[in-house]
Parts: sequence; structure tokens; C-alpha cells
Amino acid sequence: MNQILTVASKEFYDGLRNRWLFSITLIFALCSIGLTYFGAVASGVEGVTSLSATITSLASLTVFLIPLIALLLSYDSFVGEQESGTLLLLLTYPLSKNQLLLGKFIGQGSIIALATLLGFGSSAILLYFQLGDIIVIKNFSIFIVSAILLGLSFIAIAYLISLSVNEKSKAAGIALITWFCFALVFDLALLALLVGYDQGMSQTALTQLMMLNPTDIFRLVNLSGLDTNEVNGALAAALNLGLSQGQLFSILLAWVALPLALALFIFDRKKL
Repeated sequence: MNQILTVASKEFYDGLRNRWLFSITLIFALCSIGLTYFGAVASGVEGVTSLSATITSLASLTVFLIPLIALLLSYDSFVGEQESGTLLLLLTYPLSKNQLLLGKFIGQGSIIALATLLGFGSSAILLYFQLGDIIVIKNFSIFIVSAILLGLSFIAIAYLISLSVNEKSKAAGIALITWFCFALVFDLALLALLVGYDQGMSQTALTQLMMLNPTDIFRLVNLSGLDTNEVNGALAAALNLGLSQGQLFSILLAWVALPLALALFIFDRKKL
């Protein structure tokens, strides 16, 4: 355990030194406060709008931001160190491959978690003082925890990429393609299926397909506890099926655990 925490501390302080934590927190804070306070300017309203509108807008933004940032933070975690020769050096110490990977995961995950808490927490504070309702804290707590899990899932996916290639440039390209597929292509393909399927698609089949994308699960987690009368399309159909927040959280947690377990398996058998 000491070895894991040592590696985690190194990764976290590397993130501080490279301004990752500061940069991510600033991006999250500016975007979330901007959406919270100016999200309704287009409709002629200035100031804080409803909690449901704010959470829905933030969720739509987060599915683009957090996966991209998590992938950029972690895509070179192993292939980069392998190219520079430091990976073999690290493994000459009394440190197993599993301890190294878990230490990196905890350290980089802590950067994402702290930046998410500070960045989006600023919106929660602003909204709480404007609306004066304790339900703001509850819903933002759900939002922040689910956003952290989303980030952790993409860190684990980035490790799979980093362990599967031998060049940093390839890892960067695959990471961007992965983000593009999960954030954009998947939902477009789902919409094409809904439109093009002759006999229509059942809500059960639609929801099962959406469980293959952690960004969709994240949105469902946050929309399921809100007034979502304005939600339509695939998300509305999945919400109507009645999956509880607890079930959706469990599936999102599985998206962290399964890629991480697969990364541990690959790294343990990888020849350096």
C-alpha cells in the first residue's frame, strides 16, 4: 500500500507542477459559472435560472469536457514512460506492475476529482445563495460524484490505450478518436438506428445500447432526479424505462472497474 501511495503522490504533484490541476479547475469553474449565470441569455433572461436547467446544461457540457481532459491527462502514462526509458527504471524498484498502475490511477484520478469538486462546486455555491434551497446541494453532490466517476472511467480507458501501443503519437491519435466516438459518434449512430429501424426500437433495447457509453449513463444519472419535461429523444425514452439512480451509478462504477481491471491484466502480461 505504501508503494501505491508513493506513486500516487508523485503523479499528483506532477499534475500540480505541470499546472494540470490549476488549468482543469479554471476551465470547469469558468464554464460552470458561465452556464449557471448566463445560460439563459439567448432567451432574454440574465441571471440564475432553474436548478433543472442548470444541471441539464452542465451535464451536456461535461460529457464533452471531462472525457477529453481525462484522456489527455492519461494517454501517455505508460507508453510515454516506455519511450523515455523510465518505465523499466521504475520497475527495478520494489514495485509491482499492479502497484504502479494503481498508484498512477489514484494520483491522476485525484487531480480530476479535486478539479471537478472545486470547479463545479463554485456553481453549486452560486446557485445555493441565489435560490436558497438545500436541494441544490443534493443535486450538485450527485452531479459532482457522477462527473468524477466519468473522469475515472476515461482515465482507465486511457490506460488501455497507453498499454496497447508502442508510440506516444499513436496513443494520442487513438485517444482523440476514442473521445470523438464516445462524445459524438455514438449518439449520432443511436439516433440513426432510431430513425432507420423499420419497426421501431423498444425502450429496453435502446437503454441497453446506451449502457455501452459512459457519457450517456452520466447524463441519465443526473437527469433521472430532475424535472426533465424538456428532455426528448433517446434520453427521454431511457428515462421512461424507470432505471433508478442507484442502478445507473452501479453501471457507471462498472465502467471504472472493468477497464481498470483489463488494464491491470494487460500490463501484467506486457513484455517491456
